[in-house]
Amino acid sequence: MHDIRLIREAPEAFDRALSRRGAAPMSSQILALDNDRRAKILAAETAQADQNKASKDVGAAKARGDDAEFERLRALVAEKKAEVARLQTEATAQDAALRDLLMTLPNIVLDEIPDGADEDANMELRRWGTPREMNFAPVEHFEIPAVKPGMDFETAAKLSGSRFVVLKGAVTRVHRALAQFMVDTHVEEHGLTETWTPVLVKEDAMYGTNQLPKFAEDSYQTTNGWWLIPTSEVTMTNFAAGEIYDESQLPIRMTAATHCFRSEAGSAGKDTTGMLRQHQFEKVEMVTLCTPEAALAEHERMTGCAEAILQKLGLPYRVVVLCAGDIGFGAQKTHDLEVWLPGQNRYREISSVSTCGQFQARRMNGRYRPAGGGKPDFIATLNGSGLAVGRTLIAVLENGQQADGSVELPEVLHPYLRGRTRITAQGDLA
Repeated sequence: MHDIRLIREAPEAFDRALSRRGAAPMSSQILALDNDRRAKILAAETAQADQNKASKDVGAAKARGDDAEFERLRALVAEKKAEVARLQTEATAQDAALRDLLMTLPNIVLDEIPDGADEDANMELRRWGTPREMNFAPVEHFEIPAVKPGMDFETAAKLSGSRFVVLKGAVTRVHRALAQFMVDTHVEEHGLTETWTPVLVKEDAMYGTNQLPKFAEDSYQTTNGWWLIPTSEVTMTNFAAGEIYDESQLPIRMTAATHCFRSEAGSAGKDTTGMLRQHQFEKVEMVTLCTPEAALAEHERMTGCAEAILQKLGLPYRVVVLCAGDIGFGAQKTHDLEVWLPGQNRYREISSVSTCGQFQARRMNGRYRPAGGGKPDFIATLNGSGLAVGRTLIAVLENGQQADGSVELPEVLHPYLRGRTRITAQGDLA
């Protein structure tokens, strides 16, 4: 959420920043609400002062026996009391309207972010690895002979509908090994604290990480009001909700492997085959809570953590910085990691690492006490995939596919598979 004081101080700059995202100017509407709210608050305070003065004068009029003045002042007290109540109610309504409006507006992107309307304007920063030359025509993950016995879309459709999958046998083992490998790496090498969180959350938590109110259709809500998390960014970031940390406690770096749920409402017709885009999937998430001054350096560190997973798996990838028109609602700056998928002959997103500045913390009232003194300030929040497990499985299978229909598996996974190194063309670990 935005700081109303900054909008008051520089409304034109705020509108220019929104325009970079393709959003309409909003400062006039915001400031009109804010001015009306502040006027109502001032009027209520003035009426309260008038009420207090009249209340004192009532006693004096009664003491001197001035019945006419006593009745006039008593009526004035009642009138001012009603006026105060009305104005306070109106101010509260205006405050709620202002908050609701601010909740629907995206974060302000950093100046260094490239301009552009969509992904075509994203800027590549670097590449790692060279796509393997194959002496056969590579296929997509679901067409690999080794994978077909372990990736069952028909049963999943019978159970749940489209965009679900049932994994079996060797493919399941590799999927589980990937998640374990990612968490172990983040904990043992990157210094993140492993957490295990609920996948059902209250509405406030979804507001805190800006899934609500704007993106309600992208998530699932239960009949009793809980929401299924689209990522454990929601839960881990909301650890800070209503908290005040000492600066010495920061940064707080966490990771979690959880199920995630997305309706994919805005993705109709996209990636309908295979398991690239699912309603239910697993992801290893990274979240950092830190001071605003440390956020950009932390963003680079988190990007490096995600890159390290891909490098250990030997998967070629590229890093791009998203342009202003393609960046997520709550982000100030985002790096996407795109892994090479030979079956599609293209790079596809496998991780998104974002710094949100104080945007989310202001929504959830997460603060810290500066070490040098002064009043508490809002923390900075960051989140990133480290990585999406299903998409990493796809990349491992496609990049490891062999001409005979088998799949060679990355060496770092061998210990998690009890020494097995490949999936045979028949779908068995060997």
